[in-house]
Amino acid sequence: MFIQTEATPNPATLKFLPGRVVLAEATFEARDAEAAARSPLAAALFAVPGVSGVYFGHDFISVTKAEDGSDWAQVKPAVLGAIMEHFQSGAPVMAEGGHGEIEAGDEFYDEADHDTVVTIKDLLETRVRPAVAGDGGDITFRGYKEGVVYLEMKGACSGCPSSTATLRHGVQNLFRHFLPEIREVQAI
Repeated sequence: MFIQTEATPNPATLKFLPGRVVLAEATFEARDAEAAARSPLAAALFAVPGVSGVYFGHDFISVTKAEDGSDWAQVKPAVLGAIMEHFQSGAPVMAEGGHGEIEAGDEFYDEADHDTVVTIKDLLETRVRPAVAGDGGDITFRGYKEGVVYLEMKGACSGCPSSTATLRHGVQNLFRHFLPEIREVQAI
């Protein structure tokens, strides 16, 4: 098994491409060992010293290292080993009943804004998420109120120094182009 590794804009996160589907539907993020217990693969990754977060996309795994002085030179080989061992074992990525997150969970918006929200979600799905996934992360809709779009950054995008610029200059400008009523985009 050959696993490709890519840098992300977040220096604390690397993107691992195992050459197969990781999660066919939804996504999964764990920021601590307790959340990782829903996935045998995430639990194995959290057992690697220096790992502080994991994110599973369709065909990639983003791993974030702790800010405790951990160095990728020590963490990366152990992460590669854990991923390879997991896939070679044939174990499921998610534990029974521990399915990935439902993307539409915890949304808020006024029903009168339904058409605007549909357009926002379409723009996210077709133009933003594919680009963000290329960097090892994800961005999901969480709400819309009084001209402000609330989005959640995940994976490599969560805590990334450039994510604020991505939201303000990229996503916000895109939304304003198609929906002039949008005033601002905020991460939650």
